[in-house]
Amino acid sequence: MPAKVENFIKQAILIGGKWVEADSGETIDVINPATGETIGTIPNAGREETRRAIETAQNSFETFRKTSALERAQLLRKMHDVIIENQESLAEILSMEQGKSLVEARGEVGMSAAYVLWYAEEARRTYGDVVPSPWADRKILVTKEPLGVVAAITPWNFPSSMLARKIAPAIAAGCSVVVKPATQTPYSGIAWGVIAEMAGIPSGVVNVLTGSASQIGGEMTKNPLVRKITFTGSTEVGKLLIKQAAGTVKKISMELGGNAPFIIFDDADIERAVEGAIAAKYRNSGQTCVCTNRFLAQSRIYNRFVDRLAEESEKLIVGNGQEQGTQQGPLIDENAILSVESMIEDATKKGGRIVTGGKRHKLGGTFFEPTVIANAKSNMRFTREEIFGPIAPVYRFKSEEEAIEMANNTEFGLASYFYTQDLGRAFRVMQELKYGLVGVNEGIITTVEAPFGGLKESGLGKEGGHQGIEDYLDTKYVCIGGLGM
Repeated sequence: MPAKVENFIKQAILIGGKWVEADSGETIDVINPATGETIGTIPNAGREETRRAIETAQNSFETFRKTSALERAQLLRKMHDVIIENQESLAEILSMEQGKSLVEARGEVGMSAAYVLWYAEEARRTYGDVVPSPWADRKILVTKEPLGVVAAITPWNFPSSMLARKIAPAIAAGCSVVVKPATQTPYSGIAWGVIAEMAGIPSGVVNVLTGSASQIGGEMTKNPLVRKITFTGSTEVGKLLIKQAAGTVKKISMELGGNAPFIIFDDADIERAVEGAIAAKYRNSGQTCVCTNRFLAQSRIYNRFVDRLAEESEKLIVGNGQEQGTQQGPLIDENAILSVESMIEDATKKGGRIVTGGKRHKLGGTFFEPTVIANAKSNMRFTREEIFGPIAPVYRFKSEEEAIEMANNTEFGLASYFYTQDLGRAFRVMQELKYGLVGVNEGIITTVEAPFGGLKESGLGKEGGHQGIEDYLDTKYVCIGGLGM
């Protein structure tokens, strides 16, 4: 029988199987961005709680690493079943604290379960090798072993699935984890502690902390017991964590910022491109790292694409994510609104034309109108900066070569999209785009079966696919001699 929402909303942190308060007794309010109401509070934990959680995770690792791959696979299957059985309650929590629609929230929780199931299967496929030996009396083995305590830090925009990508492969590999969800959306992260308990994950294997990002992150990066840092968030914070982790030479995987181009060539199926554009831009109100940041439309079809994109943008239903029919919820907080407004002001001063939207929604709060801006230019801020909001700037280009140059002219390299019906062009552009993810005639492309991760300053390592478990394993070479062969 599914558990109630209140069973997952713990106003506590999880250390070694015990739900506790912060040492200081201090708490942080959690706000529903759609209503401005306080959902509850969370402990404002810091360095000392983090140290204890890491030590507990290390003690648990010493036992958990000896479990068989089959045992870990079975535990993950139980986790998957718990998530699916409680999908509605978990989606309600996610929508309430993050703002996205219940439809999107259900999809995210479903994706979380899918990641868990995928790594239940991958747990049994962490193969080693027997290497042909250059010596007649020796055998060479290559083995894979769990690396140790993993520290995971995740953002507020996908508070469930981002943790699934980290907790599931860690457990599959035989590691223990200490996780810190974002302060804005902590209950979806805390829910993972409850899920672990319900699935029978041994105490101390999954620990959940909330509170000071600088203190928790600082202890995670400096503590020698932590052997891997996995982070999803901004490039700025990612670079800081990389520097801090260098002192103890930890493994790191970083899924950082993006500046996704969406190219529409003049031979594209425009209606299909517009459909993909709406999905790629306005998903989660534009607050995703793989959201389109720049639309690049070829001259001959530029006006047609802009008009159709604006028409479809105006049809989106903005509202409280927990209300039936809502397609776009609020932005996460007032700072997000101010950032979006600042970018629009910058664009209009430099010649950008607001085709639709451009202002706060009549609902008030942090709701914002889906916005299309024509005549976008390279000197506008969103050419370089990640928007993280429902703004769709449309740039004009003339040739295929110009489009590729514009698309690649950024330090980021996470996701990219383009639409064409020319098979040769599809292969040429796919090869030239310097991005970790490329969507050809599709606007939503992520899936658990494929590796997710960026190039350049968009990150290090991959999540998902068979590649996603590698960063949780140490590779060991063993040479066995004296065999008398």
